[in-house]
Amino acid sequence: MKVLLVNGGPHKNGCVYTALEEVAKTLNEEGIETEIFWIQNKPIAGCIACKTCVKTGECVFKDVVNEFVEKAKDADGFIFGSPVHYAGATGAITSFMDRVFYSAFNGGKGDRFLFKPAATVISARRAGTTATYDQLNKYFGITQMPIISSRYWNMVHGATPEDVKKDEEGMQIMRILGRNMAYYLKCIEAGKEKGIKEPKQEKTNFTNFIR
Repeated sequence: MKVLLVNGGPHKNGCVYTALEEVAKTLNEEGIETEIFWIQNKPIAGCIACKTCVKTGECVFKDVVNEFVEKAKDADGFIFGSPVHYAGATGAITSFMDRVFYSAFNGGKGDRFLFKPAATVISARRAGTTATYDQLNKYFGITQMPIISSRYWNMVHGATPEDVKKDEEGMQIMRILGRNMAYYLKCIEAGKEKGIKEPKQEKTNFTNFIR
């Protein structure tokens, strides 16, 4: 079993990485393989609704999005991390996730995420964590992904990686999140061994508010 952790921060070894590393270490102790995927600090274009992914199965922009979607097929769970910029998720991680989730499902690669557990990890110097936490969890809710929680909301505080390591409660939250993710992955695996099948899927009825 493998969990793919996404570092949505602009710094490869910054505060978000420090939090994800603590989660990954705990997952490894539980026998779960991990990989931390950095979205890098190059510009990531937002979705332009061109629908190319519907036809080709890939996003029209050839960058880290397609690379991640390809890696996602071998993952059993996901954790997406973001710092807080102006009380919300960064523009980079928002563009990344918009395109990842849209291209995966509309490109016929919904199995990359369907029923796979997911979680968010938020890092901030001071405030904006809960708003960002709510924002990113919505990607999972619309994608039928079980959302994994910890003892508190999945957040750490600090202006530097050294500060984050001093956030004793925050780091504990990361470890509990890792153990909870491992528990659910093992439960899913045990269910499969017992022959429990995934829920039947209905064809989506697309409606709007005027009909």
